[in-house]
Amino acid sequence: MRNFWLLAKTEYWKMVKRRGFYVGTLGIPVLLVLIMGVSILVATGGDTELPVGYIDHSDILAAEHYPTEAADSEFTTFFAYSDESAAQTALENSDIQAYFVIPTDYLSDNRMNLVYWDEAPGDSIYGDIADFIRINLVADQSVEVQERLVDGPDLVVRTADGSREFNSAVVFSFLIPFVAAFFFLFVVMGASGYLLQVVTDEKENRTVEIMMTTVTPTQLIGGKTFGLMLMSLTQILIWVGTAVIAVIIAAVIFTDFPRLTVPWGLILIVVLFFIPAYALVAGMMATIGSAVGELQHAQQVSGIINLLFLIPFFFMALFFTAPNSPVILVLTFFPTTSFLTVMMRWGMSTMPIWQVVVSWLILVGTAVFFFWLAAKIFHIGMMRYGKSVSLKETWTALRGSS
Repeated sequence: MRNFWLLAKTEYWKMVKRRGFYVGTLGIPVLLVLIMGVSILVATGGDTELPVGYIDHSDILAAEHYPTEAADSEFTTFFAYSDESAAQTALENSDIQAYFVIPTDYLSDNRMNLVYWDEAPGDSIYGDIADFIRINLVADQSVEVQERLVDGPDLVVRTADGSREFNSAVVFSFLIPFVAAFFFLFVVMGASGYLLQVVTDEKENRTVEIMMTTVTPTQLIGGKTFGLMLMSLTQILIWVGTAVIAVIIAAVIFTDFPRLTVPWGLILIVVLFFIPAYALVAGMMATIGSAVGELQHAQQVSGIINLLFLIPFFFMALFFTAPNSPVILVLTFFPTTSFLTVMMRWGMSTMPIWQVVVSWLILVGTAVFFFWLAAKIFHIGMMRYGKSVSLKETWTALRGSS
């Protein structure tokens, strides 16, 4: 085990000290910060503090009752005008940014007109005028009833057995599968080249004979792959930390930022499946690198391996319409597709626990098998510089023959 950890440590620091690691690791947080900054500038720059006028021909705003949220946030101020000519004059004098015209038949036909000058008004006025009208329509009700009607219903979706439920507070559950899939695919695509080099470097520079005097093929492949996995996990932790900080900043800046409840069950599923899924990719890449004679040949095959992990995206519609269909069940238990499939099913619908357990066991078993196979093939072809291991020799390795 000492050689295993020594190889893992050496491979980790070799990768972390590369310039490409810093560019790839810090590039995404920097890009996220830039996107967030531009979004804040667009969101804040498009709004103006000028009030908005309105002409109410239906008399539903006669009381001019504001919702209680207007006192605690940047709620739009509305000015009433007797006719459109007065509102038009105020608009031309830049006293208001726009004005609404509410027709007499608004209660039967909820259309109204918005008039503005050359520059479109801020996006916030559309939601504010809707709340302004709602609160005046129920002005005779209690404050609690008024606020509930303005906020709208909090829809709770619950399974028939009561085991799981979803509402607006846990909407984050629908985003985590896609975010985790993005991270996984980005890591796999970025690390696939390095994973192929786990053994090809030693074979091409002919240092494998020296290494084999002190380590076994299993220690070599396992140690170097584990070091690469730690490197990828370091990247992910940095990205996740940046995303958490970005969400906290956004919650402070935007007062109407949605309240997020962390679905710890889904987070646990992501962690449990991510590591063996990455190990499966590493084992498959190491097997290819052990079987071929040159890195260039291995890279041609790695694209097909990466495609196997993308298959669930081609059946995205089924996750919404038929999450328990036979096709989805096959994807659940197939090793290369189980990670993304289980995440999407768990985040978007209900999934029996036994399917999660069986899928995880198949994934772990397949990852272990490919590491064992990579060590076997490497042992056969480690002295064959520039030559590949044939299918017959691979089958011999599977049977355990010499």
